[in-house]
Amino acid sequence: MAPGIPAAMERPHFIGIGGAGMSGIAKILAQRGAKVAGSDAKESGTAEALRALGATVHIGHAAGHLADDASCVVVSSAIRADNPELLRAAELSVPVVHRSDALASLMGGLRALAVAGTHGKTTTTSMLAVALSELNLDPSYAIGGDLAGPGTNAAHGEGAIFVAEADESDRSFQKYDPEVAIVLNVELDHHANYASMDEVYESFEAFAAKIVPGGTLVISADQAGAVELTERVRALPSLNVVTYGESATADVRVHKITPRGLTSEVTVVLNGKYLTFTVSVPGRHYALNAVAALAAGVALGVPAHNLASALGKYTGVKRRLQLKGEAAGVQVIDSYAHHPTEMTADLEAMRGAASEARLLVVFQPHLFSRTQELGTEMGQALALADASVVLDIYPAREDPIPGITSELIIDAARAAGADVTAVHDKAAVPEAVAGMAKPGDLVLTMGAGDVTDLGPQILDHLSS
Repeated sequence: MAPGIPAAMERPHFIGIGGAGMSGIAKILAQRGAKVAGSDAKESGTAEALRALGATVHIGHAAGHLADDASCVVVSSAIRADNPELLRAAELSVPVVHRSDALASLMGGLRALAVAGTHGKTTTTSMLAVALSELNLDPSYAIGGDLAGPGTNAAHGEGAIFVAEADESDRSFQKYDPEVAIVLNVELDHHANYASMDEVYESFEAFAAKIVPGGTLVISADQAGAVELTERVRALPSLNVVTYGESATADVRVHKITPRGLTSEVTVVLNGKYLTFTVSVPGRHYALNAVAALAAGVALGVPAHNLASALGKYTGVKRRLQLKGEAAGVQVIDSYAHHPTEMTADLEAMRGAASEARLLVVFQPHLFSRTQELGTEMGQALALADASVVLDIYPAREDPIPGITSELIIDAARAAGADVTAVHDKAAVPEAVAGMAKPGDLVLTMGAGDVTDLGPQILDHLSS
């Protein structure tokens, strides 16, 4: 039987309850019986889903939304200090709890499996949630995206396992004490919080050090940053390290990845035996995510053969190469990729799936700071497409940086030989892309902002 409601979380109020990480915690608490309330900037399907679980969700932020009897206020790093509900909490002396602390409290008493890395966390966490559920282990899980199958980013399960996406962006993943942790890759990102790779390594070392004594770190044997981290943490006492990947030295070695349209067949060598299974999403990077999930599940004691079969039931996560539909012979697919490594991986996967067809990309840069640091590499990644439309930068939580615009990406893309068009009016994109597309083409909307909204609109224009 899974634990109940943690102390002080009986009547939580979430500021920004509709966010991917926040909504997952709110859902689990509501399913455990807490009286959940919160606010978000706009109405959404997530808000409706929370209301269906009994939560009170206000639209907009106002001091009056915070109930006088709230037991705590839950915030993420994106909530600004002048938020009226946060100021009201101070007046009422209501404790303020960071999202990561709330999630850590939900894991208490359970066998926690935390998935970390610069890229691939959501997919890998989702693969584990689906596979463990398929095996009737009824895990709890909290994910940074909605599963294509169950259609939710979190659930309270009655089983002993809790699978969680561990966010390194604000160092909050250091709050967890997992029995098993995955590190998929280690790269410099989140430039507002990390000034150098050394700081990134130190943060991941602190995360690895929180694995419980006798626990296991599953880590890539291929990616340079992960290899460096492995060397740094091998000396940690009572830590088992299991490497995976295509490297000949990997403990769980990938023997072969065979693309099959929008799926892949993967063969690994585990404990000296060959094991073949299907990954129902395209791309080498997703196949490797599945191998990481397999290694982690085995570390928890799940039989490898059963887990490999169950991983084939995973059908994707919203916004992770999600097929939005087809019209006039054109498939429209949505990608959350916003870092050059992610962009390259998804574009290569789609390039393989497109075969002789053209690949058209609608890219929306995410964050001024990321564009400032990585805009050149983003532009170079777009050279993998046959043609691209680049939108203005989606600011999210950031204020503009003088001189930093999407032109930085466009210039780099053109220098790399890419066919790129700048479109400053997002509303003009669907008609423009529908006019470019021909039967057989693949259209990929890409970015972490609201570019995802354009997929259905492009399909509507293609249909008409």
